[in-house]
Formats: sequence, structure tokens, C-alpha cells
Amino acid sequence: MITRRSLLTQALLMLAGCTFAKTTNPNKLGKLVVGVVAYGEGSGSIDRYQRFTQYLEKSLKTIIELEPAYNEVKSVEQIERRIWSLVFASPGLAAIAISKSNYLPLFPLQGVTNLSSVLVVLKNSPIQKLTDLNGKSVALGQPGSATGYYVPLYDLYGTSMSEIRIAPTPETVLEWVAKREVTAGALAKNELEQYRSKFANTEFRILHASRRIPPGAVLISPEVERNQQRSIEQVMNEATPAIAQEAGYITNAPPPDYKTLITFIQKVKPIEARIHEKPAVLYQ
Repeated sequence: MITRRSLLTQALLMLAGCTFAKTTNPNKLGKLVVGVVAYGEGSGSIDRYQRFTQYLEKSLKTIIELEPAYNEVKSVEQIERRIWSLVFASPGLAAIAISKSNYLPLFPLQGVTNLSSVLVVLKNSPIQKLTDLNGKSVALGQPGSATGYYVPLYDLYGTSMSEIRIAPTPETVLEWVAKREVTAGALAKNELEQYRSKFANTEFRILHASRRIPPGAVLISPEVERNQQRSIEQVMNEATPAIAQEAGYITNAPPPDYKTLITFIQKVKPIEARIHEKPAVLYQ
């Protein structure tokens, strides 16, 4: 026999279940998740955003959770699942987030103004042009990286590599080239300048440099309600210069244009699955 009490209990359980289901999205919980990418920076990657997150919490009266990812692959996963409400995205991640997951760019990131991708070889390597890499081994960065992955893939389109290896970090790319484990490696030009001093006994040479790549951007998820989007943009725009600079974004500036980079990514998508094959044929 069903009593009035048991009916009331079932109704309360159903209501609780519905409430939980409706609030599983971070944005629906009154919480914003800020995603950042850091190469082995540890707590340093969190510390630089401390004042920024405190400022957002105070201004928006919302819980702010900072979530660092230590490679582009994890970042792409979080973006595709729309877990991150705000993203401090590298150019490649920004292009993917905008084109595939409908994120909106808010502000450009600080950093290198003339960002470009380079393919490097040893100084005494006989390789002189991109077509000389046919039948050779090449190291790329993580999927999601514009400078280490998508742009070099675009530049290598039409060639056939004996092997393509995916390096976890730009420093590893140089390490593999230095040890002659690969003939050439791809990374950002500024990363080459940053890490080459760690290989004091090795001289590198730039085989090829790409065209200019737009800087990264702060993006906002389409899961964030429109009114809240406007509030976040206004609050970020009104941040003090010290807070904005520490977090690494530029206020009162239009976001970068990623149309060309998105075109590059779409061009190489059909051949992306082949990079794990031996040989890796980079054309259709």
C-alpha cells in the first residue's frame, strides 16, 4: 500500500534529482571555470592569475575556479566539452574553440607580436628546403598548437615523411633534433630562442619560417549566459593595468582575427590521421 508519506518522499527525491541534473554545468552552478595552458610551470601558472580570479569573484559575486592544463590535448578536451567558461588560449586552441565549439573571443593576449612557426634542423644538416624532408623524420608539437602542429602540417602538405613524432613540449622537439632522433622539428620561433641555450653544444638552423600567426586570446564559452558574458567582458575591461598585465591580456583592444588560421586547420584535418602512419603521407 502506497502511503502519503512514501509519495512525498518519492516526490522529494525526484525534485532533488532534477535539481542536480540541471546544475551539472559549471556555469549553472554560479561558478566560472577559467582554463589556462602551462608547460611545466607548476604552481607558477596558478599564481599569476590569483589577483585576476580574486578580482572576478569580487566584481561578479561568482565562484571562480582556475584549472590549469599542462598540454594542448587536455585543453582541447575541456574546450570540446565546454567545461571551461573562460579560456586563456594559444592561437591554435583559440581557432579550434571558435570554429568547433562556438567560443567567442574577448581580448587578445600579451606576448610575441610577430609570432611564427619554424622548422629547425642541425646547422650542418644537408636539408636545404622543405621538399628535402621527403622520406625523413620530423617532430611536431601537441595537437592544438598552431606553431608546433597545425601551421607546420600546413607547410609540409604534399610531402611524405618516414615518421612523424609528437613531442610533449617545444624543448623536447629541440632535444630530439639535437640527438638526431629526428631530422627536423617544429616549434614557435620565440620558443627556439628561449630553449636553444639549453643545448650549448648544438647549433640549430631555421629551415623554414611560416607567415605571421595571430596572438592568443581570452575566450568565453557559449554556455555562459548572454547577460553574464557582457558582465564578464565589462569587468575584465575595467581591470587595473596591473591585474590585466599579470593575467596576460590586453584591455580595450579588439580580439585577433583567426580566419586564416582556421582555414589552415581545416586544410590539414583530412590528413591528420595519417601522421601516426609510417610513412606519413601528408596529402590526399
